[in-house]
Amino acid sequence: MKPLTGVGLGWRRQLAHRIDQDRALGFVEVLAEHLNPSAPLPVPLERLKERGMPFVLHAVSLGLGGAEPPEARRLDMLARLAERLGAVCVSEHVAFVRADGIESGHLLPVPRGDEALDVLVENVRLAQAALPVPLALENIATLFEWPDPAFTEAQLLTGLLSRTSALLLLDVANLYANALNLGTDAQAVLAAVPRERLAYVHVAGGVRHGALYHDTHAHPVPSGPLELLEALAARLGPVPAMLERDDHFPRPEELTAELRAIEAALARGGSRWEATRAPGPSQLPMERSEGELRP
Repeated sequence: MKPLTGVGLGWRRQLAHRIDQDRALGFVEVLAEHLNPSAPLPVPLERLKERGMPFVLHAVSLGLGGAEPPEARRLDMLARLAERLGAVCVSEHVAFVRADGIESGHLLPVPRGDEALDVLVENVRLAQAALPVPLALENIATLFEWPDPAFTEAQLLTGLLSRTSALLLLDVANLYANALNLGTDAQAVLAAVPRERLAYVHVAGGVRHGALYHDTHAHPVPSGPLELLEALAARLGPVPAMLERDDHFPRPEELTAELRAIEAALARGGSRWEATRAPGPSQLPMERSEGELRP
């Protein structure tokens, strides 16, 4: 996969002009379910394609965690859209969205156990075989867990990566939401992410309602996800990260401020990462004696 770099933004029709004007964006993510696979691409996307903007095709309806294999027609649609966009990868969620023909309308968590992991692995392999580009898997936010999980969130993701060749789309906003609502260990996930398997990072805003935090993608990004992004960059170095905004689109200057906040978090983390790579006094070459400097 061609590596993504910099800070990106999720493409939405309401943001098309803003994205078209921003020459600093590193990449753009496009929702597959927003495109008609049999119609021409929207003109703004064609313009971005002509500029050489790197694209990621993002999907929400495969249901890789479902008991049934992903539908061939959905995989075919993703494959055709990925080729038309020239996408560097396709991303989907570690979730199920339907059962026995009933659509949930939400991304639902898979049970963290061996049987569910076996199903996930098989479905991911089927999807990978049908797609012309690499597949990246995203952790989700959820308001409930299945009882008696056998794995932690970090163990589920690393187990999935170890048994497939899929990449990881790490959503730090989802980690933040789960830590607040379920008490999961976001830092353990950050510590388990292998850099060579990380495709890119999602950042998004949310809001509290009572005791719960909702990952809405419609509110400003709070400090928590940015702190997780900084910690990730401090461990791994520069990572591509993008802002998801799906509703209540802010004024251009507010959106720009959110993108700059993501850049700043990456820069702070990158500086800490650089500091750990700098040689300490004991690692510096010994000074040569006067005699050694003579020819």
